[in-house]
Amino acid sequence: MKKAVGFLVNPVAGMGGAVGLAGTDGQAAEALRRGAVPRSADRAVQALSTLRGQDIEWCTCSAPMGEDVLAAAGLARSTVLYHPSVPTGAADTKAACRAFLDAGVDLVVFCGGDGTARDVFDAVGREVPILGIPAGVKMYSAVFAVNPAAAADLVRRAGEVPCRDSEVMDVDEEAYRSGRLTARLYGYACVPYIPERTQGGKQVFEQQDEERAKEDIAAFIAEIMLPDTLYIIGAGSTTARIMERLGLLPTLLGVDVVRNGEVLARNADERTLLALLEEYPRAKIVVSPIGAQGFVLGRGNQQISPAVIRKAGLRNLIVVATPAKLAATPLLYVDSGDAALDREVGDSLQVVSGYRIAQRKRVVQIN
Repeated sequence: MKKAVGFLVNPVAGMGGAVGLAGTDGQAAEALRRGAVPRSADRAVQALSTLRGQDIEWCTCSAPMGEDVLAAAGLARSTVLYHPSVPTGAADTKAACRAFLDAGVDLVVFCGGDGTARDVFDAVGREVPILGIPAGVKMYSAVFAVNPAAAADLVRRAGEVPCRDSEVMDVDEEAYRSGRLTARLYGYACVPYIPERTQGGKQVFEQQDEERAKEDIAAFIAEIMLPDTLYIIGAGSTTARIMERLGLLPTLLGVDVVRNGEVLARNADERTLLALLEEYPRAKIVVSPIGAQGFVLGRGNQQISPAVIRKAGLRNLIVVATPAKLAATPLLYVDSGDAALDREVGDSLQVVSGYRIAQRKRVVQIN
């Protein structure tokens, strides 16, 4: 059955991740100054290029906010309903969505992050389902597919699969950039749902046993750290405890680099990580999955890019998480932006969950 889909792209979404900015809202110029490369269009093309030949009527925005991406994906036949300002902003996202609703679309698909999700929800509410192609830095909202391939599958089967109420989160960008995660529930959107293809919302675990487990993990990692080895420590409270165990001040929501007990870089961006790996090729990467969502790579740690992982070696990836987080996270996901690298991760990862304790967790591969 033919369906009408409204489609838009936030052209600057996700640019801040690789250059060490915790988000891109209001920071696009700074991200570009640091050498960031726009990534949302490429992510959208990955998803949409597999939808050629589908009986879909595409409604979109002109130029880089949609029309150009559809053309690059081989979906040149589209109806432009909105012409955005330059540069584009939240007002353009909302106006475009209202135009989609006026045209009677069955689904609104957007490519961006949490800020874009909030703007889409402001305009659409629960009138029609919405779906995000993940391209932001954090993406704590539950309205996103787990990766572009999953997004394509959800669009293809929209109208056939059920929808669920999914959280739209409002993340305070300024607080996030200063190292504090402040988020509130903004609303519940209607989102097409297929298990293992639609991501969940982030959960935060703050129990006494949880803190003890973090201490145990930190003690073990500190004990097995090798001399003359670079340690790239990812974001999160569990990895932060490792830094504290070493007597070092962590960047809670950034990436730190340690060697022989000394901090070589705080809140490092991709360029810094690659330069350090060039100087010190012997390296380990320590990351923790996002609670309940299960993303090991590609959410909140884009500084640890495919280039960084390949240079350090995928075999040198260490994943840590407390038992409580793992109990609420039955599956792990990787969405690094490099599909070949994601496949190399395999179908499971060993996760350090205590002092000399590990669990093997399944990794969902969606290609």
